[in-house]
Amino acid sequence: MSSNYPLFSRRAVLGGAMAVAALPFAASGQEGRDPASHEPSDIRIRMTFNKLTLTAMLYDNPSARDFASMLPLDLKIEDYGRNEKIVYLPRQLTEESSGPFGDERPGDLCYFKPWGNLALFYADYRWDGLIRLGLFEDGFDPLLVRGEYPVRIEHI
Repeated sequence: MSSNYPLFSRRAVLGGAMAVAALPFAASGQEGRDPASHEPSDIRIRMTFNKLTLTAMLYDNPSARDFASMLPLDLKIEDYGRNEKIVYLPRQLTEESSGPFGDERPGDLCYFKPWGNLALFYADYRWDGLIRLGLFEDGFDPLLVRGEYPVRIEHI
């Protein structure tokens, strides 16, 4: 038995077509809201240890903002491997900024999710489980000094 009524009305088909056509515009409205953003923020920090100072600009992402909310901190900085120093944080950061990035470089300030520590890179690296928090502004020579030291991390 057949029906004289179409399965979809013209109004439903037209409405669906208009909704699909609008999707790219709705998605473009979300640009700049990437939680793994590597866009600079206005937050700058200073790390002082062994009478040496590093400054970094933090990125505009949830993990970097979470880190900044913890400052100031008095912790310990130590060597790890042959390409980074690490600092254990008092608590884990939000991982909302997780996302792959393929342009790793010396001078990156990252958060290592599995251990909950900062990773301050002074040589090439490639590792999963990192969230990029920021970038050292005036080089990273102080990171080349070997040893374990008290470190002060604060807003500038």
